[in-house]
Amino acid sequence: MTHPGTPALHDWLVAAHSPLSFAKRPLLAGILNCTPDSFFDGGRFAGADDAVEHGLRMVREGADLLDVGGESTRPGSVRVGAAEQIARIEPVIRALRRQCDVPISVDTTLSAVAQAALAAGANIINDVSGGMEDPAICKLAAERGAGLVLMHRLKPPDQDRYSDQYQSAPRYGDVVQEVLKELLRLVDHAVGLGVKPGQIVLDPGFGFGKSVEQNFELLRRLDEIAAAPFPVLVSLSRKSFLGALCGGLPPAERLPATLAAAGAALRGGAAILRVHDVAEHRQFQRITAAGGGC
Repeated sequence: MTHPGTPALHDWLVAAHSPLSFAKRPLLAGILNCTPDSFFDGGRFAGADDAVEHGLRMVREGADLLDVGGESTRPGSVRVGAAEQIARIEPVIRALRRQCDVPISVDTTLSAVAQAALAAGANIINDVSGGMEDPAICKLAAERGAGLVLMHRLKPPDQDRYSDQYQSAPRYGDVVQEVLKELLRLVDHAVGLGVKPGQIVLDPGFGFGKSVEQNFELLRRLDEIAAAPFPVLVSLSRKSFLGALCGGLPPAERLPATLAAAGAALRGGAAILRVHDVAEHRQFQRITAAGGGC
């Protein structure tokens, strides 16, 4: 299928009174985990008041979007049902929408959760299954005109491992081209269910079904993914493959590695960085822009 070029301004980037464009600079999506078990900040913002306060802080620090999730997608995580996800995220999204104008995405693979999030004020569905776990999620995005992030993965997180813990690496011929091929297949599936190409963002799925070496190959050749006519979101923040290359650093010590990887991703054409540390990434963006970098 041939897809038209990506418009400079997506409808789903217009939240309340704050239109955003990829033309000025790559966007920052602040990660807001309303979970007890996420790999870096699990439990810190599980309470609704704490989550809302943290979300507003990230907006003040420069977040262009907020990505709210009620189920951890770390390798080995326990699955969370729709009712519990909704209970975790719905009051947070409603409160954030009352107090800020930035687009809000919901990190879920379930259409019932996505529907509740959109009703509460979210604009975007961020689906790590690429719309395959619950096909109704694509239909919902089509009906509501919501943004739809389609991510590549090999298997659900509860069946996966951290990138540095595979006994044998996941099998790819050419990891970059195979990820791209699968992402475009996911696009065709979503478009076939009524999603417009202009609603779609691609996520190559760093850390999902890739070894340390495969993640870095994907990072080095991200421009091949970005050449597709869709914005590319990358989620590199504090991930295991970065710690592995730095001597096995724990997540709390991976911020410098994350910023270095962000620079590589921006040079490769990333349109959105999904990050835990918004203030530090905005500083990084300002300095690289002033210095003539990415």
